[in-house]
Amino acid sequence: MLQKELLYAALGTGFTCLATVLGAATVFFFRRDLSATIQRIFLGFAAGVMIAASVWSLLIPAMEMAEEQGGNVLLPVGGGFLLGGLFLLALDGLMPHLHPGSDQPEGLPAKLRRTTMVVLAVTLHNIPEGMAVGLSFAIAAQEGGALAGAIALALGMALQNFPEGVAVSLPLRSQGASRGRSFLCGAASGVVEPVFGLLTVLAAGSITPVMPWILSFAAGAMIYVVVEELIPEAHLGEHSHTGTISVMTGFLVMMLLDVMLG
Repeated sequence: MLQKELLYAALGTGFTCLATVLGAATVFFFRRDLSATIQRIFLGFAAGVMIAASVWSLLIPAMEMAEEQGGNVLLPVGGGFLLGGLFLLALDGLMPHLHPGSDQPEGLPAKLRRTTMVVLAVTLHNIPEGMAVGLSFAIAAQEGGALAGAIALALGMALQNFPEGVAVSLPLRSQGASRGRSFLCGAASGVVEPVFGLLTVLAAGSITPVMPWILSFAAGAMIYVVVEELIPEAHLGEHSHTGTISVMTGFLVMMLLDVMLG
């Protein structure tokens, strides 16, 4: 059964990774960096998608699973959510990374190239996404009826991964990197999704009691990314209706996908 779960998770996370790769490939067709307005739209949309996915695709299924198991719902859902946030908090403090458009690196001091630290910054965003998609497809492998919801989640993540690939490759190109290097850096930021998706499924195995914890863990990690990184960057240091509307649009799109397909 685990082989089927891994296959489903590989297909789902492979699809979302491909969206990042396609976004990075735009560097071969466009020369200019993203404008501030476009950055707000992309970041806000990604934040909205991740908030909705955390609720509909992760926390609600975690609650339903915990109820079916007859145990305490509050402990696995609340505890997993908290652990997910703490996990990303630790990674944020340890992993050297540099957000696009920033000159101040975060994490532990390290003598890394600027391009490497930019890729690591986007990689932080993609870790919980890979976990969420991998888990959803693993559950679908166990319960055939859950496949539509997993597909909805993958579509939502792919929609926001495409601009993430763009947001890495184009700025690197404008800073003097070659098109090939810019593309590879953008594409590499998405590879973490299948890696962490498969690792999470392996960690969970077929032990059903663990699933509510891991689903809520992925939700907590995603919400941390949204609050710590995406929403502040969507406003880019100023009050922005564009960023706010983009967050709401992303939330609406992901919610509708989950309701229609889930």
